[in-house]
Amino acid sequence: MSKREAFLNSVCKDNVGEFLNFTKLHKDKAEPFDLEEVLQEFPKVQREALWARLVTLLCDQLAAFPPEHWDAGIDKDNDMEMEVEVSPDLTHTISVFEGVTLVVTASVEVIEDGDTYNSLLECANILNGVLPYLPASEMPLRQAVHGLCEAWWKKGLLGKEELGRTAFLVCLEKTLILKKPGAEIQRLWGFHEVLLTVDFSAEDSKELIDLLLQCFLSVNHIRNEDGKRLMVFLFSWNANFIRMIHGTIKNQLSLTDHIAEIYCRAWKKASGFCLEQIESTCIQDFMQHAVLLHRSSPVHAKVRQILSYFHKLKGRHGLDEMLYRLYKPILWRALSAANSEVRANATLLFTEAFPIHDPSQSSEKMDETIQKQLYTLVCLLEDPQPLVRSTATLGVCKILAKCWEVIPPTVITDFLKKLVVELANDTSSPDVRCSVFKCLSIVLDNGYSHPLLEQLLPALKNSLHDTSEKVRVAFLDMLLKIKAVRAAKFWKVSSMEHLLARLAVDSQPVSKRIVKLLFNSFFPVNQSEEVWCERCVTLIQMNPKAARKFYQYSHIYTAPTNIVKLMLTIRRCLNACIQTEDPNKTTNTINKENASVLEDVLSVKDTASMASLLEVVVILWRSIRKALELNKDALQYTTAKFGSVVPKYFNVFQEERCTIPLIQLASLLPPASVPTFSCGVLSRLKRLEAGAKVSQYSQIIECLCSWGQAAQVLELITDWLTEALPTAVVSNTPRLHPKWHPILYILHKF
Repeated sequence: MSKREAFLNSVCKDNVGEFLNFTKLHKDKAEPFDLEEVLQEFPKVQREALWARLVTLLCDQLAAFPPEHWDAGIDKDNDMEMEVEVSPDLTHTISVFEGVTLVVTASVEVIEDGDTYNSLLECANILNGVLPYLPASEMPLRQAVHGLCEAWWKKGLLGKEELGRTAFLVCLEKTLILKKPGAEIQRLWGFHEVLLTVDFSAEDSKELIDLLLQCFLSVNHIRNEDGKRLMVFLFSWNANFIRMIHGTIKNQLSLTDHIAEIYCRAWKKASGFCLEQIESTCIQDFMQHAVLLHRSSPVHAKVRQILSYFHKLKGRHGLDEMLYRLYKPILWRALSAANSEVRANATLLFTEAFPIHDPSQSSEKMDETIQKQLYTLVCLLEDPQPLVRSTATLGVCKILAKCWEVIPPTVITDFLKKLVVELANDTSSPDVRCSVFKCLSIVLDNGYSHPLLEQLLPALKNSLHDTSEKVRVAFLDMLLKIKAVRAAKFWKVSSMEHLLARLAVDSQPVSKRIVKLLFNSFFPVNQSEEVWCERCVTLIQMNPKAARKFYQYSHIYTAPTNIVKLMLTIRRCLNACIQTEDPNKTTNTINKENASVLEDVLSVKDTASMASLLEVVVILWRSIRKALELNKDALQYTTAKFGSVVPKYFNVFQEERCTIPLIQLASLLPPASVPTFSCGVLSRLKRLEAGAKVSQYSQIIECLCSWGQAAQVLELITDWLTEALPTAVVSNTPRLHPKWHPILYILHKF
């Protein structure tokens, strides 16, 4: 008897041991027996006979040990480890089912046209039917049956609907469980047509529907391209399912860009009643929520992002008409609503989707529609509520930047005059004024706007001195934008004198922006260091306070190396001025340096300029102190350079205006660099007369502390406290002893 005949005869209840032995031989790669080869060699009659015998074997096995008893075939101990003991009957039954599954799966691949495979289908249905009864431990058999269902569906055989559903459901569950389900999602998309065979309204479809809805909450599915394809398909699966999908997505809006893409693709692919449902149930619902939700709601921003995705795709086939039709019953009513927040929300949507029109209309009708919308924009700019005016300002500027070439010039001029002349001077709301400057920066992105704006923007010059800090910040941001795009000369919008005056007195946010705006003018890093010094002197002469503020923030916009170079150049300039005034003209450490081109402009007698230059050096050094500490060589070089000249500076610059920055500069140096001053500084503090000004002792105290001589300062405080103690009460009105003033300064400072 050949192996083929022996295998056929083994498929029965009496020879089941031989049958199981054949399946083991097939699994053993070392054995020559191959089920697929045997099945291919079988003639049609023998294949059909084999399949009939498989059905009989399954039925006999089920009759001997029904699925209802399979749980009873597993004994569990009461131990914590829950050890499982499987009965011999269950083990035998599982082995038979595994063998039959193996043969049926192999048979699917060899089915030929004309074969009658009703028995094989019956086997597959029996195996599919016992899946719910299989113990959790029998995973190999589960996977084998799942593979059979998948093979049956892909082959497109009769009865594929039920088996395909099983394969789809199993794959769907895996995609929701696995941490990295990319491959399974791809397989799942391959089964998506199974859903066309599923009755959506059937009771047994609820489990499947719940799992499908979970896909819309799964990040893995939403980000995966095949996952998106599946979700887009589900919008057209059943019209009643669309409402369930939309409700699920709204409950957890995340990854809005991907969600918006899914909605848009679903809308493009849908037709008939499903298309109507997507438009009315989903897109129009988002429109309604975007208008009515509070801006403070986190959902509002996400809903707007979804609608923005549609707005960005305007111009594609059918999209403009859809937006025009769906917005019509919502938007125009909201723009005139009594609630200002509703009007503001509607303004956001309107300006973002502008122009809202139906491309199928005639040219005359379309022009009329757009003209009405332009008039609506003007009305929104005049709305009594600042929130609406601010929102309309943003929208108008975006429209001008996007549609400058197609909007009539007279309309553009009217809009810009409205912004520059009226809203930029809106005394009732700083938010509106701030919005104008922020949004004009958007218009500047369109190069065609520069000639007209160059004429209009000088009217805004007084906004630099606006009472609101955020308005001044927005105005300066606009000036920075003007400079960046080279739309105009920023100093023609706001003069240098006004910028420096504001720099001298304003807060940090404003000052930093002014420094950034003027940096290349007064610190042109692409020119020589002598030019930097000349510009420094010019800035000091224009506005000393502004100069100090400018160099306080200069380190933000250039490298520490350039700061050090400027400090050393100022040092050379000061040395040259001292040398010019020296009647002996002796050769010394100072006059060996290169003379500065500024020696004819500056003089040691110009105390204000000398003091300002010294103050600038101190400010620059302090601004890069940490960077210098990280570069020991640069710190040592800089210290040596200034240490060699500071003693001379103390001799030359005797006025208090110069002494203060000199003491500050000395505090940045080691005491050994200024031996004469460092040895006498404590005595200088002790010699102060009662009632001395704060400026006379504050810098000395800080200098001593920076040199680590805080102990001596504390000792001096003790002496002063002892001296200042009252000896007798001579008046009912207590008076503070003059020596207490420096003590209070120290306590306040440290």
